[in-house]
Amino acid sequence: MTNMARNKRIGILTAGGDSPGLNAAIRSVGKAALGCGMEVIGFRDGFRGLAENLRDPLDKAILAGILTVGGTILGTGRDKPHRMEIDGQIRDMTDVMADNYKLNKLDALVCLGGGGTHKNALRLVEKGLNIITLPKTIDNDLYLTDAAIGFDTALGIVTEVVDRLHSTAHSHHRIIVAEIMGNRAGWLALGAGIAGGADVILIPEIPYDVETVAAAICRRRDHGTNFSIVAVAEGAMSVTDAAIYAAARQAKKDTKGAKGSPERDEAKQALAAFNAHHSGNTLRLSKQLEELTKLEARVTILGYLQRGGTPSANDRLLATRLGTRCVELIENDCFGVMVADHGGVVVPVPIQDVAGNLKLIPPDHAWVQSARRVGTCMGD
Repeated sequence: MTNMARNKRIGILTAGGDSPGLNAAIRSVGKAALGCGMEVIGFRDGFRGLAENLRDPLDKAILAGILTVGGTILGTGRDKPHRMEIDGQIRDMTDVMADNYKLNKLDALVCLGGGGTHKNALRLVEKGLNIITLPKTIDNDLYLTDAAIGFDTALGIVTEVVDRLHSTAHSHHRIIVAEIMGNRAGWLALGAGIAGGADVILIPEIPYDVETVAAAICRRRDHGTNFSIVAVAEGAMSVTDAAIYAAARQAKKDTKGAKGSPERDEAKQALAAFNAHHSGNTLRLSKQLEELTKLEARVTILGYLQRGGTPSANDRLLATRLGTRCVELIENDCFGVMVADHGGVVVPVPIQDVAGNLKLIPPDHAWVQSARRVGTCMGD
């Protein structure tokens, strides 16, 4: 029986870090597809599920009741199709995934994920598979989409934490440094910092001078306010560290075609050394501010609290809009695209244009301008 003579069969998987709203997206894709007469298969634990053919049929009973549930009923993982550990060995499993795609007689595979997922999805596109992706990341750094599933919920959670930290900081006359997720992009720290009234916001896109930050805190103290909230993205860097990091990344980029050479190895080691050094940056920043301001400083690392919990109404709505449009695109044989939100309109954009790119905060972004105008120190 040909594809034209049977109903379409689609697969769906969730990869990368979990985010609120993934189940809402699974439900949306699944219910819309079932409503069109399609069959739906869920692959467990990300791309590993496709590599090892770990799958279950998704029906209305399984999809019922998951709209408000956090996490993902399919499980997730950070495995890379071209570098997956199988029986203790690193193997390229893209051909195996292509074989399992055909074995399951799939007409399309829907991948929900962030930056890494889109790079991996592109590898499967290049193998000839019909792939559609949905943007998911609490970092909100996916290229070519205004919104990504999970960001709105995380923004609300982090804002509430910043709100709660105010009372403790005020009561004990402390600096409280809140480390917020965001390795390369600072959307979450910036948004929650503004919404929560943080006094200092430090993001990766704007390298900071610790003395400038300390001076801003001292000005508050001199005006009778003996506490400050510092919202810092985990990837925020000082001006000095940012220069070292940029040089290390450029050296690695310049030696990309010289794999195995001493120069390439040296560049990789330099970048690894920097990353190891930077992992304790928030604690170092806290100690520096304590020394410079003579105020007691404490660190709160939010960690995985930012990923969990019930998705917000906005994330449920976004997931449903993207998921239903995804099925419409499958019906029309439109593949190799990410389903993106552009000004409230859902449109397909090429996965190849998304993979490997980041949506960073421009220095003159409206959020940055608003933060500065209410007196927030941005560290520069």
